[in-house]
Amino acid sequence: MRIPSFAASAALTLLFSSTAFAASDSDIQAMKAEIQAMRQTYESRIAELESKLSKIESQKPAGQQAAATAPVSARKPARTIRDNSFNPSVGLILNGKYSGFSGDSSEFAGFAIGEEGERGKQGFGIDESEFNFSSNVDDKFYGSVTAAIVREAGEDKIELEEAFIQTLPGMGLPKGMNVKAGRALWTLGYLNEHHSHTDDFADRPLPYRVFLNSAFNDDGVEVSYVLPTNFYSEIGGGGFRGDDTPFGGASGGGFDAWSAFARIGGDIGDNQSWRLGGYTLSGDAGGRAGNGETVNFTGDTSLYAADLRYTWAPTGNPRAQEVMLQGEYFWRSEDGTYEDFAAGTGAAGFDDNARGWYAQGVYKFLPQWRIGYRYSRLITPDVPLGLLGSALDAGGYNPDAHAVMADWTNSEFSRVRLQYNHEKLTRGRNDDQILLQYIMSIGAHGAHKY
Repeated sequence: MRIPSFAASAALTLLFSSTAFAASDSDIQAMKAEIQAMRQTYESRIAELESKLSKIESQKPAGQQAAATAPVSARKPARTIRDNSFNPSVGLILNGKYSGFSGDSSEFAGFAIGEEGERGKQGFGIDESEFNFSSNVDDKFYGSVTAAIVREAGEDKIELEEAFIQTLPGMGLPKGMNVKAGRALWTLGYLNEHHSHTDDFADRPLPYRVFLNSAFNDDGVEVSYVLPTNFYSEIGGGGFRGDDTPFGGASGGGFDAWSAFARIGGDIGDNQSWRLGGYTLSGDAGGRAGNGETVNFTGDTSLYAADLRYTWAPTGNPRAQEVMLQGEYFWRSEDGTYEDFAAGTGAAGFDDNARGWYAQGVYKFLPQWRIGYRYSRLITPDVPLGLLGSALDAGGYNPDAHAVMADWTNSEFSRVRLQYNHEKLTRGRNDDQILLQYIMSIGAHGAHKY
């Protein structure tokens, strides 16, 4: 209770010592008198306040007096917090959607796609709800498992989306190097590394649906290295089993597919950032099925991709306002044979390429509200005479789609989105779609990638 008088005394004493050579005896006596007066004033005031507090407390019931004077440790039970670095983080993503379509089908002209690339079913439905378990295994490894709950053919199934280990700095690898092994959403373009519930739209753009069956998550291993440069620069590559789209039907001999990538990025001032990347994914397709397994491809396939992302926070605070521009371009080259069992065309040689791209913009105009627009387009390949009349015969038509969305994010754990799509996937057929989506996160949930 005497801290003020002590502080004043210390300050004045320091002042006195630093000017002692210039002060007379009368000045010193005056300072001492002033200090004593200040001490008496503070002590008198403190005594007065203590007296008032004592009177107020004496007017309370006895129980309240005891609670007020008890130490904090006695008012609530003590809580012991222990280190949980190696206890798994457990999270759940609830993802539901209502879909309304004006068209009776969503077949792609010129392409055979997998089940995940289809538009989904009309009406109410549960999208990919996910369980995630992740933790540091020890000082050298991190592990994560993500299982998705999906409905196929009227039955609920659990699909393993990711199950991988990843090295930590304690592994002793060169600084910036990382090794990931298992099943994962591998580095290929921008969206592929992200779980679908983190997307800015309720569905994936046309190139992802056609070329990757929404995402590439084969079994394999990937090595990446962040270069020691003044700006962000990363290179890497991987080897994969070759079971997942765009391959399918691995020979079982080990690595039937491989990848390589390089990307750079940086900041522009204090409120802008960008990233640019180039990627390749190549391998053998030992029997890739599409269109309900009525179309089959066997041969060599290579997919090349480029992505660009730019963000701008007009106010300098991305939580308040943010503009996000993003685009990806895909080019697929194939050399092999296609067979369309439904059309009865028989096996026909194929050596051509297909392309696709999308561009989108999302504007967060309030902390909880965003709007966005996306355009995606496919360029179909020319098919040989043996495939005329098959699902791959687009007749020179190139599918495209428009998407407009608005979403409300109550917190980092909940989001509700309304989206309108206008798809023209086949000549003469337009499909107007309304999608209403909710995404809820329960439990531990890691930060999303840039």
